[in-house]
Amino acid sequence: MSDTPTPHIELYVRSLVPDGAHERQAAVIERLETLDQNDAIEDFSVIVWGKQVSRESAAAHTEEGRYILNRVAEFKQWALSNNVSLESFYQTTEISSEITDDYSAMILPVMGLAEYAGGELQHVAPCTNGDVVHTIMDRLERLEAGEPPAIEQEASNASIV
Repeated sequence: MSDTPTPHIELYVRSLVPDGAHERQAAVIERLETLDQNDAIEDFSVIVWGKQVSRESAAAHTEEGRYILNRVAEFKQWALSNNVSLESFYQTTEISSEITDDYSAMILPVMGLAEYAGGELQHVAPCTNGDVVHTIMDRLERLEAGEPPAIEQEASNASIV
């Protein structure tokens, strides 16, 4: 029996999505339900977020806005600690407006997965490690197989010269 706690999964989904994304979101939620039923995960929650968030916006000062900004900051810290990148999935853009001042906004991915074990963030998907993209589906497959995140396995296979 493993000493690793069964993970809790947070799935972040964008509310207004391009064609085909609803089907992908539904497929991921179905896989999470199966993992939950098979006790491969402790449980999961689905959090709906928008297309973008700006630190300067009124929405950023709401409970929901602070929650999303704090989570994304936590994801970025995890990426730094694990030598992976989230930059292609959490992009920053400049918004020009005739009504308000110009501002920066963070574009949120259509879907993001955060895995917690014992209250600690263990994995974020999607993420990139060099040229390798670790997708949400990759992580769900590894959870089904009872395997650690691929980046964790890659790190343990690395040799020190």
